[in-house]
Amino acid sequence: MKHYIYILKSLSADKFYIGYSQNPAKRLLFHNTIDKGFTARFRPWEIIFTQEFSTKQEALFAERKIKNWKSKEMINLLIEGIINI
Repeated sequence: MKHYIYILKSLSADKFYIGYSQNPAKRLLFHNTIDKGFTARFRPWEIIFTQEFSTKQEALFAERKIKNWKSKEMINLLIEGIINI
């Protein structure tokens, strides 16, 4: 089974959301329809980055690494392909 990290960008605010899923497209639908939580406040969202991993542990490690950056600049460099996880 494939495992993914994904980065969403809010179309209404200058915000990113980093997550893990086995189905990023389904998660995007969830983020754009749920009525509570962080993502509900900044809808709509679009997927701007995904990366596939062979294990859940690898994907979760990469997700945590990106979240620990706490930097829009680093996330933009990742999206542009200038840096890797």
